[in-house]
Amino acid sequence: MSNLDRQATLTVCGGRSDVAAGPVHELLAPRHVLLGESTHVRRLLPNLGRRMVGAWAFVDHYGRDDIADEPGMQVPPHPHMGLQTVSWLHEGEVLHRDSLGSLQTIRPRELGLMTSGRAISHSEESPRPHARYLHGAQLWVALPDTHRHIDPHFQHHSDLPVITAPGMTATLILGELDGAISPGTTYSPLVGADLALARGATTRLPLRPEFEYAVLSMSGEVHVDNVPVTAGSMLYLGCGRTELPLRADSEAGLMLLGGEPFEEELIMWWNFIGRTHDEIAQAREQWVSGDRFGAVHGYAGDRLSAPELPAARLKPRGRTR
Repeated sequence: MSNLDRQATLTVCGGRSDVAAGPVHELLAPRHVLLGESTHVRRLLPNLGRRMVGAWAFVDHYGRDDIADEPGMQVPPHPHMGLQTVSWLHEGEVLHRDSLGSLQTIRPRELGLMTSGRAISHSEESPRPHARYLHGAQLWVALPDTHRHIDPHFQHHSDLPVITAPGMTATLILGELDGAISPGTTYSPLVGADLALARGATTRLPLRPEFEYAVLSMSGEVHVDNVPVTAGSMLYLGCGRTELPLRADSEAGLMLLGGEPFEEELIMWWNFIGRTHDEIAQAREQWVSGDRFGAVHGYAGDRLSAPELPAARLKPRGRTR
């Protein structure tokens, strides 16, 4: 998934200065963004005052969209470095291509996990023909300094661990939850899970007190620790929790995101995560010149142009609200 904003802004992420040490309730409203030709997304991270949840640094929620007479998702080839992308669907399909030669159709409740490492490029599109509805989320995980220059690779997992409780089915996307372990490769302690709640369900989900957490509501009506969370919004929960009470007034879909608070301060600009202005500027120049990020073959369209860098040098300025 790309950040297609033509006026790309600097986002400073990481560090523990604004991590809630204890349980909190911070309801995050989305920013509406047009992605590609016709896909409107709700951007939950980065958000004003809340840049990350563990290593999760970017969250877009889209749909449920009727694309029967539309092209659907059309995201041209674009670069990434210093991060992992997570493709997650409730409805529809997304065709992934990348500069490694990967070609994979991702379907509901299947994990598409692309690790950019030092450099990769990819495209995402709705297949032709495609399903009527498109509904899902695209997320980024920041790579720690010790792993951000690794070789790029792509993983697809259609068989993921499932955890059940009365009225709830949880599909583990990444990390560990309640003794289950995802096959997706991670580089810092984190968790991502998809929760399906039945109408009237009341349950509790085990959590790790050293993690910070947030819940993204995908659909339905749900109360998270007695706080109502509507579809397309995110509730930040802080740290210090051993369990999370959930109650659904209707059938509901949620994503649980969490992890150890990310120690390092990052610079996130356009589709790059780095540490200094110079490495971000170099990455942009290498995308413009056609070096480093490789080529995506098979996409019917031009690759994405890079926005201009801001006049001032990019530098971490802390995580203030």
